Amino acid sequence: MQPGAQAAGTDVKPVDLTEWAEAINSALDDGTPCILTTASRSGSPDVAFKGSMMVWDSDHLAWWERSRAEQIEQVAANPQVVVFYRNQNRGISYLRLYGEATIHQEGELREQVMGRTHPRELQADPERKGFGVVIRVDRVRLARNTVQQREGA
Repeated sequence: MQPGAQAAGTDVKPVDLTEWAEAINSALDDGTPCILTTASRSGSPDVAFKGSMMVWDSDHLAWWERSRAEQIEQVAANPQVVVFYRNQNRGISYLRLYGEATIHQEGELREQVMGRTHPRELQADPERKGFGVVIRVDRVRLARNTVQQREGA
């Protein structure tokens, strides 16, 4: 059992992010942007706010990567990431979403992510040099409990 996983006999459902879509998609407007946690291949960690984080579909998150800083280099070397979200006003004490990120520097998926990105984030990238990143979510923890998990993850 993974650290933090539920004990046998508890209700862990398949990954379905739709119940948190409104909250995560409104995080920037609510003043509670998601935090992305990454690690280099050697394990050196980094964290950053991602105001453009969105629920992409029922089992994926996405964001528009405009900073092109150290963190995206870590994602390229080690795609395992954790997204942290917290908003007491929405009744979410803390939510952790674990998964594997894929970088889309060109192509249709990049354009689709850009098309759904919060306007404030796009204003910070006027030349549109950023790119889309999509996370396949494998496990979701609400507070200390694993509440959703992809089969086989």
